[in-house]
Amino acid sequence: MNILILGATGRVGGQIVNYALHGGHHVTALVRTPEKIQINNDNLTIIRGNVLNKEDIVRAMHGFDVVISAINTDGATTLSESMPHIIEAMENEGIQRIITIGTAGILQSRTTPNLLRYQSSESKRKSTRAAEEHHKVYDILKQSTLEWTIVCPTYLPDGESLGEYRVQCDFLPVGGVKINVSDTAEFTYKQIESNNYIKSRVGIAY
Repeated sequence: MNILILGATGRVGGQIVNYALHGGHHVTALVRTPEKIQINNDNLTIIRGNVLNKEDIVRAMHGFDVVISAINTDGATTLSESMPHIIEAMENEGIQRIITIGTAGILQSRTTPNLLRYQSSESKRKSTRAAEEHHKVYDILKQSTLEWTIVCPTYLPDGESLGEYRVQCDFLPVGGVKINVSDTAEFTYKQIESNNYIKSRVGIAY
């Protein structure tokens, strides 16, 4: 497959790049700082660009089977501002499949089912800013024609891949408190060949 990865210099994005290359796919990474990617692989193409620049997105968006976005919230509105450009470019190019990294905060609350986790007492996070950004992206994706999946990890420490974890559509698995970056990246990568969570959020935790 030809895969475009956005956010490839981040913790999760960098590991998704490794999984995709290991799987024999051709990977293109659109990044602001190409020097941050220290990988030498014939199947890796690096394009300098900024996801906030519509022209950069349009220039990069050619010939892909799937787009993976691991863009983080950056303490700003990068995520919600870039997603409309990404969706428009994908729709114009006829690219249907996008997999994004979200947050467990935008899954449904078990205690208050008509609310999302970050809106309810179920979430222990004091700041809701990141979840609000991911919520905007969730709403934007729902209005698109794309086949989207939002992978929603809870607390994301670094650590070796355990290879075993629980996932659940629209909810965080009961009692889930963390999921390592590497396992989140592996599950996200596997969704390129899965139709199990089309137009769905999926919670992931140990």
